[in-house]
Amino acid sequence: MAKISPVGAKYIVHTAINAEGVVEKPDVVGAIFGQTEGLLGNELELRELQRSGRIGRIEVNLETRNGRTNGSIIIPSNLDKAETAVIAAALETIQRIGPCNSKVRVEKIEDVRISKRNFVIDRAKELLRELTSSVLPDSQELTDLVEHSVRMMEVSEYGPDRLAAGPAVDESEEVILVEGRADVLNLLKHGIKNVIAVNGTSAPNTIKTLGSKKVLVAFVDGDRGGDLIIKGLIDAGVELDYVVKAPDGKEVEEITKKEIHKALRSRITVEQVKMDFGISSGNGSNGRIISRPEPSRFQDRRSFSTTTKRPEPVRIAVQSEETKKFKELLDDLVGTRGAFILDEKLEVLGKVPTSELGGTIKNLKNAYAVVFDGYIDRSLVLNAEKSDLKYLVAMDSRVRPGDSKVKILTGKNF
Repeated sequence: MAKISPVGAKYIVHTAINAEGVVEKPDVVGAIFGQTEGLLGNELELRELQRSGRIGRIEVNLETRNGRTNGSIIIPSNLDKAETAVIAAALETIQRIGPCNSKVRVEKIEDVRISKRNFVIDRAKELLRELTSSVLPDSQELTDLVEHSVRMMEVSEYGPDRLAAGPAVDESEEVILVEGRADVLNLLKHGIKNVIAVNGTSAPNTIKTLGSKKVLVAFVDGDRGGDLIIKGLIDAGVELDYVVKAPDGKEVEEITKKEIHKALRSRITVEQVKMDFGISSGNGSNGRIISRPEPSRFQDRRSFSTTTKRPEPVRIAVQSEETKKFKELLDDLVGTRGAFILDEKLEVLGKVPTSELGGTIKNLKNAYAVVFDGYIDRSLVLNAEKSDLKYLVAMDSRVRPGDSKVKILTGKNF
């Protein structure tokens, strides 16, 4: 019968040999058969086991250095575990190989099936990784892909100057001005659609026309270039209402959703910016810049250098738990044009679009607070008073907090 190879065996015995002289492979093989003959009985005689194919071809690897020979013996086995272990132990009875004293030590008995199983597992993992990277994306990935594609498609050309803009410029009361198309794409990516590019420091007529109809918010880069764009818009006579700057050293096109929302909450009025830049807002000045030292940048500041004292925003004392909850919900709503209805336990009873908020508040019963992405006006306050609401929380307010029994909170209160 043909001799089995290590690949076809169930077990492989790995043995190390050390001889105190120079020996050859035939000497080692002869010692194995000769010194184990008759030791284990007829059933475990190595010559008979090899002849029947239950023991494979014995492989010997030797290396001679400085008059000593070291090496290894590999014996494939198709015997069971116990018989294989007996054969392996018998090898350690060999004391001489050729003319030299020798020592034989079994290092391990390898279960080939375990090795094959480990190979199967490792290969399966590799195949699964390849399959995962090449197959169709899951539902969430598909949704994100479609949403991204739709937002890219939503960039349109607005007005006679064909400015890059989002789809909600006409329908929104407030419009965000950014520098270029890349800035528009980033804001659309994060769900903010009432955005339009001004294309540099010049002010196209389209932007001037929008300023006469809508609330304009200039959102510029967090560097000196952003300051120049703001000065250019003011000098050109654009009716800006608010100014927002990206974090220091960053551009609008590269900031994250969290950074965008944080910046929008920290917006400041254009009057404050003019004073910081030393720009006269008188009727005869036409945006003239008055000579004064270079101003410091104004991002994330609540006060500005000025000789005119301005009233501090009214801050209403609110319990810390309510403050935290209102702030979290307001942060989640930035750019969504949505509103949360809360009960006394600050649990969300429902969510509605701000376009339906007036009618919803009229029919509210047992509601405690309304948090929404927009501004508070007089009609909304009147409806809230009739429904016995405790709080109205929004991005901004056109009603002073002291003019209503409903507590009015905006982003400035947090």
